[in-house]
Amino acid sequence: MQSRRLTRSVPLVLAVLGSSASAAPTVGSPDTATADPPIAVPATTPCVVPLFANLSFGDFSPKLFSYAPPAGCAGPWAKVVLVADFSVDAGRQFDRTASIWVGGTNVYFGTTQEPSRTVAPTWHIENDLTDYSALFKAPQPGMIQLDNLVNDTFTSFQHGSAELRFYPLARHAQAPRTADAVLPLSNGPTGGTVGLATTASVLARTFTLPTNIERAVLDVYAQSQSGDEFWYTCVPDDLTGPLQSCGGTGFREAQISVDGRPAGVAPVYPWIYTGGIDPNLWRPIPGVQTLDFKPYRVDLTPFAGVLSDGQPHQIAVSVFGAHNFFATTAALLVYTDPHAGRVRGQVTVDTLTAAPTPTVTPSITTAADGTISGPVTVASNRTFRIIGYVDTSHGRVTTEIHGEVRFANRQDFHITDAEYRQKIAQTTTVLARTRTTAPGRITEQVSQQTWPLDVDFAFAVNADDTQVQTTTIGQKFERTDSERVDGRLAAFHVVSNAVAPSDTLNFDAAGVFTGATDRASSQHYFEADLSGACYSRDLTATAGVLTSVVDGQDCGRP
Repeated sequence: MQSRRLTRSVPLVLAVLGSSASAAPTVGSPDTATADPPIAVPATTPCVVPLFANLSFGDFSPKLFSYAPPAGCAGPWAKVVLVADFSVDAGRQFDRTASIWVGGTNVYFGTTQEPSRTVAPTWHIENDLTDYSALFKAPQPGMIQLDNLVNDTFTSFQHGSAELRFYPLARHAQAPRTADAVLPLSNGPTGGTVGLATTASVLARTFTLPTNIERAVLDVYAQSQSGDEFWYTCVPDDLTGPLQSCGGTGFREAQISVDGRPAGVAPVYPWIYTGGIDPNLWRPIPGVQTLDFKPYRVDLTPFAGVLSDGQPHQIAVSVFGAHNFFATTAALLVYTDPHAGRVRGQVTVDTLTAAPTPTVTPSITTAADGTISGPVTVASNRTFRIIGYVDTSHGRVTTEIHGEVRFANRQDFHITDAEYRQKIAQTTTVLARTRTTAPGRITEQVSQQTWPLDVDFAFAVNADDTQVQTTTIGQKFERTDSERVDGRLAAFHVVSNAVAPSDTLNFDAAGVFTGATDRASSQHYFEADLSGACYSRDLTATAGVLTSVVDGQDCGRP
C-alpha cells in the first residue's frame, strides 16, 4: 500500500520526526507509543514456534516460510498468541500494509509506521489466535506480505520477526472451546488479500463443510486502499470537482452472503494510516488499530444446519460503495457437535436485505464571489432478524440474531480562493442481540460497538502567499459485550480506545515546508470485565515526543 495524503495542493511532508512502538513507552522518546495492552496469558511456560526472523522487505515479493506444530507440546492449548516485532530504517518511506498468513489464513493484518531521517521506528504486535487453534495442529505453508519500494527517493527498508506462543493448560484447567475447523477466504493456498474495486466485486469461496456444525462465525477484514483510503471524506460523484474530494459518497459497508443469500453485515472501520492527512499527527502515537487491525466477526450460526447438509456452499464478501478499492480477506470458523456425525436444520427467518439504501443529502451552495459552502450528509440505518435452528445430539438449538447498524456522515465545507475547510462528523453504531435457546438453557448476548470519527481539516493561503494547514482529529473504538445465561449475568466486557492528534503545518510563499506548530496527540485506552480485571493507560505527546504515561487511572489506581 502506498498511502496518499489528504492534503490539497500541499507539498509532501516527509522530513519530519518519526516514531516507533514499544510495549512499555518511554517518556521523552520519539519512538512509536501505543496504550494498547498486551494479550493476557496464563502462567504456564509457552512452547515457542518461530515463523520468521530478521527478514528485510525492500520489494514486492512475498516471503515464504514453513510452519510445523510445536514438538512435544500437543494441544489443547490454553492460549495461542502471535507475537511480531517490526521496524523501519531511518530515512524516507511511505506507510505499508503488512500481513501474515498460515495455511492461507490471515493471522495478522495491519500497516507500518513511517520513519523520519533521524528516527527508525520499531513496534510490537500481539494477536490472540486461540480460536484458530485447529489451524496450528498440522504443518502449513506460511507467508508474510509486506510490499515496500526502496529506491533513491524511498530509502527505508522494513524489517520483521514473528513467532507463535502456545501456552499449555495449567493442571486441572479446562481447555477453551475453539473452532474445529478454520477455512480461509483468501487469494490462494499461501494467502493474500483480494481487491474489491466496486460494489459488484466479490470475494467468494465454496466449501464442502463438516456435516455436524453447531456454530459458525466469519472474521472479516476490509481494508480501504487507493481511491477508497479516505472513503469517509468522499462525496457524491457529481460534487467531486467543486469539493475537491473522492467520489462514491462517504459510506461503505461490507456484506456477507451464504449461497447468495444475505447473511450478515460487517461495517467498515475508518482506519487512518501513519501517512494519512498529515504524518505528524501519528508520531509518536498512531491511530486506533492502525498497526494491528481487528477483524469484524459475523455470526453465521443461524445457517449451521444449512451448512451441514453435505453439499457445497459459497461464502462471499462484498463491499457496498467500493470505489477502487478494498483489500479483503476472511476466515470461516466452524464448531462441530462431537457426539453427532450429522445434524440437520434450516434458516426460518432472514429479513436482511441484499444492500443498504443510504440517504444522501447534499446542500452545497455557491455564492456570487465563488465561495462554496454547506453540508453533505449520508446516512444508512439497517435493522434485521435472522433465525435458524439445528438439531444436535443434545436437542434442538435455535439461534436468533437481531441486528442494527446505524451510520451517519456529515461533512461541512467552506471553500474560497484562499481557504479550503472540511469538517467531518461520522458515527457508526452496531448493536447485535443474540438469543440461543437450547434444552434447559437460554443464553442472551448483547454486543454494542460505536466508532466516532471527527476530522477538522483546513488549508489557507495568507496575504503574503505563505500557507498553513491545520488538522484536528478525534478517533474512537468503543465496545461493550454482555452475556446472560437463564437471566443471570455471566460475562461482561468493555473496551474504549481513543486517539486525538492535532497539528499545524507551515509553508513559505514557495510552498516549502518551514515547520510544525501546536503539534500534540494523546491516547486513552480502558478495558475491564466482570471478573474485576481492569486496565487503563493514558499517553500524551507534544512535538513528536512522548510526554506522559499514566497507568491505572480508570481502574481506581494511582
